[in-house]
Amino acid sequence: MSSQDMITPEELNLLIEQTYKVEGEFNELKASYTHLQNTIERVVEFLPNAIWIIDEDSSVFLQNSKARELLELLRLIKLKNDDYEVAFNSRFYLIKSSSYRDKTMISATDITEQKRKENLATMGQMAAHLSHEIRNPIGSISLLSSTLKKRVMPENIPIVEEIQKSVYRIDRIIKATLMFSKGIEINRTKFLWSELMDSIDMSIGYYGYSKEINFIFPQVDFELNADKDLLEMLFSNFVANAIDAIEADDSDEGVVEISYERDEGYHKFSIYDSGVEVDNRAELFEAFKSTKLKGNGLGLVLSREIAEAHGGSVELMDTKKKLFEIKIAL
Repeated sequence: MSSQDMITPEELNLLIEQTYKVEGEFNELKASYTHLQNTIERVVEFLPNAIWIIDEDSSVFLQNSKARELLELLRLIKLKNDDYEVAFNSRFYLIKSSSYRDKTMISATDITEQKRKENLATMGQMAAHLSHEIRNPIGSISLLSSTLKKRVMPENIPIVEEIQKSVYRIDRIIKATLMFSKGIEINRTKFLWSELMDSIDMSIGYYGYSKEINFIFPQVDFELNADKDLLEMLFSNFVANAIDAIEADDSDEGVVEISYERDEGYHKFSIYDSGVEVDNRAELFEAFKSTKLKGNGLGLVLSREIAEAHGGSVELMDTKKKLFEIKIAL
């Protein structure tokens, strides 16, 4: 090797320095890439929907935890240019996809609650329309039955009374449906609990039942500043539910008890009945989902809305077999 081909110490040191420099830049680039990759993974994980990034060979390049939970859903997804909905495990998902180079990103957004609200709105509008159509003939039947009761023979009066009870049930459903579609508006006045109890007693008489039921209501009288008609509906709903629960029970008799106490901020009522237990507590306060054979699924929903409109609440407690607590702000 000639002297011209030999690397001088200076050139060797320069080459080593360049090698270290390139290695340092590579490590910085690698660290930046790792940081970027971690940032992307955190962003993807933070998103509220399921995200998959798919390679050309259909393998999963990146996914978040929601996507891992819905891996079976990925098999149902078809890559389309347009957004579309897919049903999976009793829920609904909005599917979107987009491609860039050799990667395809797919997102699945849970829209079950949104669809439920849309369906509720549609059902509410339809129910309100039907209620308006039914209200006039029901009013005529109620008026004619009252006239008929005065004219029929005594042995036929129970038949007319059964007609009146059926009309009363339909009228309750109509009122509940119209109130649900329009919303709760309260008109506060001062009245005594005894006045409200008289109205509840009257609604019990119209509701009708076949078993021996002992109704235990607060005997102490006190003043409320609230919407009397709405509170009558609230308590009548709970008492009617209690009657239905007792009617569905194997026992020949039952108890419906309303107890009362007051603290610094609320009138507090507890309602207990000896009837059958609630079948599905998760759907107890969902509109149009009734836990019993009778009813349209609006009674408890409206009762909770009435209590909340009065600054209170309705809760199902676990301290007894079945106990509701109702709070009405003072």
